[in-house]
Amino acid sequence: MTRDVKQTEQQFRQLMQQMDAYNQAIGLMNWDLRTKAPKKGAEQRSNALGTLSTEVFKIQTSDEMKAYIDEILESDDVSPISKRSAEELNKNYMKMKKIPEEEYKEYEILASQTESVWAEAKENGDFSSFQPYLEKIIDFKKRFLGYWGYEGHPYNTLLDDYEPGMTVDTLDNVFTELRDGLTPLVEGVMHSDNKPETDFLFTTFPKANQEAFSLDVLNSMQYDFEAGRLDETVHPFALNLNPYDVRVTTKYDESDFRTAVFGTIHEGGHALYEQNISEELLGTVLCGGTSMGIHESQSLFWENFVGRHYGFWENHYDKLKRQANGQFDSIPLNTFYKAINEAKPSLIRIEADEMTYSLHVILRYELEKAIISGDLQVQDLPSAWNEKMKEYLGVEPPHDGVGVLQDVHWAFGAFGYFPSYALGYIYAAQFKNAMVKDLPQFDDYVQAGNLAPIKEWLTKHIHQHGSMKKPVDILQDVTGEGTNPKPLLAYLSSKYKELYQF
Repeated sequence: MTRDVKQTEQQFRQLMQQMDAYNQAIGLMNWDLRTKAPKKGAEQRSNALGTLSTEVFKIQTSDEMKAYIDEILESDDVSPISKRSAEELNKNYMKMKKIPEEEYKEYEILASQTESVWAEAKENGDFSSFQPYLEKIIDFKKRFLGYWGYEGHPYNTLLDDYEPGMTVDTLDNVFTELRDGLTPLVEGVMHSDNKPETDFLFTTFPKANQEAFSLDVLNSMQYDFEAGRLDETVHPFALNLNPYDVRVTTKYDESDFRTAVFGTIHEGGHALYEQNISEELLGTVLCGGTSMGIHESQSLFWENFVGRHYGFWENHYDKLKRQANGQFDSIPLNTFYKAINEAKPSLIRIEADEMTYSLHVILRYELEKAIISGDLQVQDLPSAWNEKMKEYLGVEPPHDGVGVLQDVHWAFGAFGYFPSYALGYIYAAQFKNAMVKDLPQFDDYVQAGNLAPIKEWLTKHIHQHGSMKKPVDILQDVTGEGTNPKPLLAYLSSKYKELYQF
């Protein structure tokens, strides 16, 4: 390696580390804004976030960055990590350079403000107070699409932000197969006479006790508390500052402990991904999950294939009982297991059962496509939402707080994100099929509470690579196939036909 190229690579790494430092500060401020920050501080915090985000924008779009990118991409004498980092930064540079700096800052401030407005609108079930902010967010997104350009459907460019390479054409085919496969299962469950008993789930379960159990579950998952923490928020999320600081949040509902338990397991799955990325990627743009679909595959794998597994509760049920103040003392494990796996249409996505969950995602995907293409106006979102809920799930929200306002994603402009949830579930089932070939004793591990081999398998095949590997390459390398909903449909069909005896 020549001295000049070696020096360029070193300076390129330093510039990435500078950008990473800003992003960690932004992440920490966002975490605080969504967990502990006083309400009156939201506006000033939003302005600060806008300023910091602008600094990252300046680095990403600087002539210095572009010079490093070009030299590294043209050289055959740099490390694979630098080469892959340059590819990612070049892709981002080509997009971000087209957005005027002041316009980007204005958008970032708006997005921070809109999240606070959303939280209040959700609490009050008042879409009208959120509508003007959402309209501005969407106007920005459409303006950005005008700068970026797109092939085929304009939504393709937004999809690529979260699942690189994914297109509307592919999603339409995959989601149609998934929806058509789910329909008879939903009908079978609805018409079954073997409904589980569930009343005992809704006895008051103190928040402090739920937290204690959630901490125990995270420990069993091998979550590293020396590199993370658990906090409370309105809408659960996991935050990655770096592999040594990955935070989990959850929401406690004292009338339904499942919200916190499965929410914590879900976010814990995200956190395990980030905690186990290779140290070699620290300080680079590759030190994070490769796509939101792959990320969701990890959270949904843990939530559903582990957390809703009968063996998991054989190991954890007594621990739950100790925290539940007698709530489950007279309830047999089999009855409890059937109850927590109850399938029925629900209003809330994050509380949906395994079988109907993807229908919530498909609904949002269809609305997003229509909004971005101009076929649906923001003012008509609540009615369109309610119509699709009735069509797909047979339920209709009594107010917008549990309808169109239930998710935070649109408030911070995350259009293109929602499909990742269903894609992640599809990927998780594919990964499970691959895993059991290497770990045929998977069920025994879960029953014994020995989850380390499962985490280690995921780390080896997925976690450690961060964004060094593209999502399509991880899926192909691990499963030998592309996006395939059949393993998920087979899993759901087998499980729910047995539970509901149809």
